[in-house]
Amino acid sequence: MLSVDVEKLYPAAKTLVKARAASRIHAKDATLYDFSPEAQACASDYMGWVDLATSPLCDMDAIQSFADEVVEAGLDTILLIGQGGSTQAPMTITKYNKHDSNRVKFRTLDSDSPVRVREMLTICDPHRTLVIISSKSGGTIEPRMLLEAVRASFEKELGDHVVKHLVAITDPGSDLDRQAREEGWRAVFSGEPTVGGRFSALSVFGLVPAALTGIDMEAFMAHARAAEEACSEDAIDNPAINLAAFLYDNYLKGRNKFSFLTPKRGRVLGLWIEQLVAESLGKNGEGILPNIEIDSLLLTEDPGDRSIIMYQTQTDLWDERRNFEMSLAYIDNAIPRLNYRIDTVEELAEHFVMWEYAIAMCGYLMQVCPFDQPDVASAKAEVLDILKNGQPEPDFTEVFTDEVDMGRVEVSFAPMFEGCEDLHETLYALLSSIQPGDFFALNAFLPFTGEGRREAIEQIRHGVAESFGCVSCLEVGPRYLHSTGQLQKGGPNMGVFLILSADELKDIPLLEEAAAPSLGELAKAQAAGDLATLAKRGRRCVHLHLPDNSGVTLRQLAQVVDDVIADILTDRALAEAAAMAEDEELAEATVVVEAAEASETAVEAEFVDAPQDAEVEAAEVAVPEGETDEA
Repeated sequence: MLSVDVEKLYPAAKTLVKARAASRIHAKDATLYDFSPEAQACASDYMGWVDLATSPLCDMDAIQSFADEVVEAGLDTILLIGQGGSTQAPMTITKYNKHDSNRVKFRTLDSDSPVRVREMLTICDPHRTLVIISSKSGGTIEPRMLLEAVRASFEKELGDHVVKHLVAITDPGSDLDRQAREEGWRAVFSGEPTVGGRFSALSVFGLVPAALTGIDMEAFMAHARAAEEACSEDAIDNPAINLAAFLYDNYLKGRNKFSFLTPKRGRVLGLWIEQLVAESLGKNGEGILPNIEIDSLLLTEDPGDRSIIMYQTQTDLWDERRNFEMSLAYIDNAIPRLNYRIDTVEELAEHFVMWEYAIAMCGYLMQVCPFDQPDVASAKAEVLDILKNGQPEPDFTEVFTDEVDMGRVEVSFAPMFEGCEDLHETLYALLSSIQPGDFFALNAFLPFTGEGRREAIEQIRHGVAESFGCVSCLEVGPRYLHSTGQLQKGGPNMGVFLILSADELKDIPLLEEAAAPSLGELAKAQAAGDLATLAKRGRRCVHLHLPDNSGVTLRQLAQVVDDVIADILTDRALAEAAAMAEDEELAEATVVVEAAEASETAVEAEFVDAPQDAEVEAAEVAVPEGETDEA
């Protein structure tokens, strides 16, 4: 059962118990969010998730039978195409279980990078692969375009039989639902309209992939039911109340970020938590930023703006367990911390429930609606406008390498950086704007596979974190647009954003009637749309479109960023030294002035005292008899 190492009772826990927040959420009482009519109306439409464990809105036996039939038919690879909430929970479940007993090879495709798509098409045999297209709305642009690319490739070998390798998971009545039924796809699973994407882990969106993977569904749901019972009680020991109070009370103290620390196996859970927290709470100028941190040495001193949530996961290798435990020893004990543990994949269900309830309670405490995502929709509209009307012109282009010509980089930036004329000056202006309490986000529409790519991008992220002492996030595009993108645009203006995209050496064209001419053009439009949306909200942001996404080009960019950081730190050190010297000169001048003033005061005192002495002497002289005053 859920267990947590709680250092103390946080005051908000009593507030939640007194308000009966847990039981009201479980009862789908939308009046809990009556702080605004819009929040209450939204809550009334999207609280179907609260009792999915005890009252599943799907046929569990039918899901299990379908999964068994797929495996028996010899389909040993599952390719899940989706975005945001439709993929995060399945990815968490299947990747966590991969280390133990996945009965199929499970792949997730939520990137529109042609490099990543070609990789998937290379490793998936069409004859042995089941493709799941997962989209609540059925119209999200990324899965629709990815379906076009994958289907065109599979049809070369499967012909019309390709439809028997396709499965749709979508809300009833969507475009995807109609297409799948009209074309006779292998199966269609209907979602529940009252369950939002990021709260859908225990709906068909998470359960169908879990069953295909071979997870014991009865045990999985039993853990979920136990957690639901515990998290819906109005009690101080409710684990969801403890988590919500920890997040909220630290938020009130200025700790509006938390670092998620876990062994490598558990980081995929961090991606799910990242979306749930950022997209639910990051709006109306409020927000709590989750950050998956891989370097505990960045937390050796308490920066004052974050807390820590640590997950210990089952790890087979003694050395890996020991390395993680040693890394925790260097963290400043002044940073508030919650510690959790997950031993089996079935226990993931408990933590899905706990986090969902806790974040719904945080929304109540923060008075923000946890069930909408207004800025995600505005970013989507910006992208569609760019695809329709063409890419905006960059502010300038330049060859960004001195020693060798790697091609020209297109540089675009928010109006606040107007006047910057080269890349170095632009990056200097961007990074030097980082202040205490800010965070840095590297929003990368790039492939994270292939030699040298991720290492170069991580070098930039880590360099900023180490040099400026701030939370530094590496965000994968377009995934983050449906996750932390909401907080970046709707939360507090404390983010500094570097957006990266690149030309594709071997792009993947799409059908003529598709919304984008190619996957590469879609990614570039999304990066440009992100810049435009952030800039309209007064965010500090720069978009670099690179000539290509090769590892060597990204390494060169990382070197450019390192040079800029070095210049900023040098200039700050010189400015600090000059300020100290000025203070010393001022102090010396002050001493001289004070000495002069003291000397002048002494002289004045002596001058004032002198006449008084003369008068005393005159008074003491006797006047001879017979002399008058006139004499």
